[in-house]
Amino acid sequence: MTTDAILTDGPLDVLVLGAGISGIGAGHYLRTEHPSKNFAIIESRDVAGGTWNLFKYPGIRSDSDLNTFGYEFKPWRDPQAIADAPRILDYLHEAITEDRLDEVIVYNRRATSVDWSEAEQVWNVTVHRNDTDDDFVIQARWLFSGTGYYNYAEGFTPEFPGIEKFAGQVVHPQHWPEDLDYAGKKVVVIGSGATAVTLVPSMAGETEHITMLQRTPTYVIPLPREDAISNFMKKVLGADRGYALSRQKNILQQKIVFNLCQRYPKPARTIIRATNTALLPKDFDVDTHFNPPYNPWDQRLCVVPDGDLFKAISKGTASIETGRIKTFTENGILLEDGTELDADIVVTATGLNLQLFGGMEIKVDGETVDLSDTVAYRGMMLSGVPNFAMAIGYTNSSWTLKIGLLCEYFCRMLTYMDASEYTSVRAVADKNMDTRPLLDFGAGYVQRALNWLPKQGTEAPWTMTMAVSADVKQLRKGDIVDDYLDYRRVSVPAETAAV
Repeated sequence: MTTDAILTDGPLDVLVLGAGISGIGAGHYLRTEHPSKNFAIIESRDVAGGTWNLFKYPGIRSDSDLNTFGYEFKPWRDPQAIADAPRILDYLHEAITEDRLDEVIVYNRRATSVDWSEAEQVWNVTVHRNDTDDDFVIQARWLFSGTGYYNYAEGFTPEFPGIEKFAGQVVHPQHWPEDLDYAGKKVVVIGSGATAVTLVPSMAGETEHITMLQRTPTYVIPLPREDAISNFMKKVLGADRGYALSRQKNILQQKIVFNLCQRYPKPARTIIRATNTALLPKDFDVDTHFNPPYNPWDQRLCVVPDGDLFKAISKGTASIETGRIKTFTENGILLEDGTELDADIVVTATGLNLQLFGGMEIKVDGETVDLSDTVAYRGMMLSGVPNFAMAIGYTNSSWTLKIGLLCEYFCRMLTYMDASEYTSVRAVADKNMDTRPLLDFGAGYVQRALNWLPKQGTEAPWTMTMAVSADVKQLRKGDIVDDYLDYRRVSVPAETAAV
């Protein structure tokens, strides 16, 4: 296992935060584009994998196809396109092995605060050892945050009236007990998002009955678990070429679906509704349970592989209730309309808490950075914060599609700085710039965090684009030098100079 020596032996060129899908991707690009760079990855948990290792609830899977959720540099060879967590973890661990990232990952380490020193041109990083509860300080010239954007320690659970009266068990999917026995039990899953529509069909059949209780319906669409066209192309053209073509096919497909939903919401709603109706029993109340009050893709669509949710409802092993909770009772939940739902177990699939950069404090020369005062540059840097890159993927498409493009831009920037002998760069935003929320997305976990998140501008390069084609222009082909980037050459003491 990699030790702290890699962290403390002089300033690192790059410190990557997090060994999830973003951090592993960053490690690959650093290995291939900058093999001479001295970098390390710290991971707060004792294993790599991020989200895919954290969540343990039944049926956990991707809600994007792996031909786009996988890395551009590493073909997805498994026949499943909507893949379960163990397959995704196998893929990520293969990537770690192939790029020898196990040599640079240090586990049980978490950055709690970082402070940029303009005089030394380095980040002073306070690292907490989760295994010993000790702290130590290391230095790095660049930080790359691959920590995602939600709180790994706790999920979001609303305050439910009367929950203390409930005699059964309450579980949040983010903290799923390994020994939870739901066989033959009555289960209510509160929520209507990706987690809920995964849990319900995965548990149905083993429970006595499982009910998805939703306050507001969500758009739910079936997709085949296996992409027959992609698998055929890989078989005929080989894994590499077949994967590349499948990836382009699915990027285009995602773009077309998103744009059509945004431009023609009424026909899109009609098509989704007709699909739902065709897969549900004839007497099913589609108007109540599958009729969201917003347009398609105003929030993320929920994908169910092979229509498994609809199959469970049709078999009678699962059901949906739409309404508001009046109170928990000793035996379950009472809704405002008088409906009573008996339950032995209640699962609160009620969402996530947003948290950027693992909750660490960011300072520049001792002054704390107020994230709400910053603006995102090309979706990768924060205005006024030197030598700091962040990885936030798409909300309307596969997360990883954007991470690869961000890493490409980051590596091009490093190449330019090396060639020009710059020691730092920061994005500088006009104080009078018009801004809007960083994530223009209606999900509850986003809306709850808008007041403290960074902002984005209204024009490039200050926009958080959510389209691959736009980011190819902004990141893969975008300028490394422009009027908004302040590159600096600062003389640094010999003991902190590059070896």
